[in-house]
Amino acid sequence: MLHKTRGIVLRTVKYGDTSLIVSIFTELFGQQSYIVNGVRSAKPKAAKGNLLQPGNILELVVYHNEIKNLQRISEFKLGYIYQSLHYNVVKNTVALYIIELLQKSLKQPEQHLDLYYFTENTLQLLDGSALTVTANLPLYFTLKLAGHLGFHLNGRFSEYTPYLDLQEGTFTDLPPHHPDHLDPENSETTDRLFQCTAVQHLAGINMTKEKRRKLMYAYLDFFRLHMPDFQEMQSPPILHEILDA
Repeated sequence: MLHKTRGIVLRTVKYGDTSLIVSIFTELFGQQSYIVNGVRSAKPKAAKGNLLQPGNILELVVYHNEIKNLQRISEFKLGYIYQSLHYNVVKNTVALYIIELLQKSLKQPEQHLDLYYFTENTLQLLDGSALTVTANLPLYFTLKLAGHLGFHLNGRFSEYTPYLDLQEGTFTDLPPHHPDHLDPENSETTDRLFQCTAVQHLAGINMTKEKRRKLMYAYLDFFRLHMPDFQEMQSPPILHEILDA
């Protein structure tokens, strides 16, 4: 049965001589794998394979069978045309971090409508944002993704609850008796990031490159604590190098 859905390309793998297996985070079906034939040949129609690069937002017509692990695409075209994301090295690196984090986090082929719309909106805003916003966007997305996956932060930072316990995801009055927590300064910054209601507000949160780096690895530890099978990320060192340049 054919279905129309939007989708965000997460990963492509070569298959055979002319085909690709493409992992796509779809609006209707969550993360799905599709085989796309004939997109790596010398024929003119194979140029459509260029649309399947990670981060691209597509409009799709797909076949879907719940008992199959590998689906097929009937039609696909761009659902949004980036103006700068693929050409700006900083924005492109941030987008690749977002895509890798999604790929590592989405384990089941289940519909996540709110998360899909949040991710699509974030990528579009990244495309049009100033670099002052871009630098903090990976931290913001990581915290918000945790919330969508069910282990969001509880409580608020205050003078009475100045420590963020990463094991519990809760702001506490005293430092926990384990190393998985943030000090008051980083706990306050985390609360400010998490409470942002619009990506544009991230420009008002100033921090050093070293602090940004420390928080990212703390947030990824937060994922590991709550997702035991969360795998090592490859993009953070590249991201830090690009942001520090």
